[in-house]
Amino acid sequence: MKVVLAGFPRVGKTTVFQSLTGLADSTTARGAAARGVIRVPDARVDKLAAIYHPRKTTYATVGFVDVQPPEAASAEKATLLSPPLVAELKDADAVAAVVRGFADPYSGAPADPEGEFARFDEELILTDLGVLDRRIERLEKEGKKDRESALLARLVAALGEGKPLRVLSIAAEDAKALSGYQLISRAPLLVVLNRTDEEAALPLPAGLVELVAHHGGECLAMAGRIEREIAELAPEDQAPFLRDAGLEASARDRFVQAAYHKLDLVSFLTAGEDEVRAWTIPRGTVAQKAAGKIHSDIEKGFIRAAVIAYDDFVRYGGEAECKKAGKARLEGKEYVVADGDIIHFRFNV
Repeated sequence: MKVVLAGFPRVGKTTVFQSLTGLADSTTARGAAARGVIRVPDARVDKLAAIYHPRKTTYATVGFVDVQPPEAASAEKATLLSPPLVAELKDADAVAAVVRGFADPYSGAPADPEGEFARFDEELILTDLGVLDRRIERLEKEGKKDRESALLARLVAALGEGKPLRVLSIAAEDAKALSGYQLISRAPLLVVLNRTDEEAALPLPAGLVELVAHHGGECLAMAGRIEREIAELAPEDQAPFLRDAGLEASARDRFVQAAYHKLDLVSFLTAGEDEVRAWTIPRGTVAQKAAGKIHSDIEKGFIRAAVIAYDDFVRYGGEAECKKAGKARLEGKEYVVADGDIIHFRFNV
């Protein structure tokens, strides 16, 4: 999963990036991108690894990208979407918009997270509007009036009303046709309110939550400075500092949980002496498509999926015991994979 962090200057975006990745030094030149990859914590993988003692243990991962914004005379006059950032946003699985929850450190301007987010989404909308206007102009020159033209007209109308494309219901066939456009207001959105240490444990402002939800996103808060310091500690040393800050979990764990919820993702597991691994898929994925996550040959040659629910595996004490208890089953290609399924795919090459 690729998550691109975006935000106006002086919102603490790089601090949030460091809080999420644990990278103490991620500073880059203007327009350049810092990248960090984290593994998704999964107690199920830990448990299976302790049972199988595999040669390799592989967790799901999230990659974060932080593109430095261009210089501007003030945060109010700053342009969010530099060409390097747009390039990263076009293939992002999710966008994390960082908004400022503290007074501007240079001008002293008070925090305005709602206004800042509104400006953020407006820039995404205007960028997509420009892309679609150019495409419609080309279709008109070619004299084409087909399904694509009708679809684009609908999208332009929505954008013209200030609606990001992520709030629209788009048929699967149309979504596939739009994939080549790389429209940035379609990407799932998480808004990160970066606030002071003293406000770390406070509830999110209701107005911001409502506005973000209206724009099809979800909101979470981080106290970037203190959470960056905590992220630099060894995992086993973080708990007391999180408690002192009034936080139930690390920035990384809270963000991953929010991202999986927003993108509606689940994980299935493969386990054996060679490797224990978590595979992330959209909720509702059928077994044959899930097999393709491992390798396209497995998807093409799919025969059956041998499935054991993780909870049953732990409850009965392993694969053999699950079989005796009737908790191991064979499923066909249309079986909808559930979160935590332990699967062995049977296939022909």
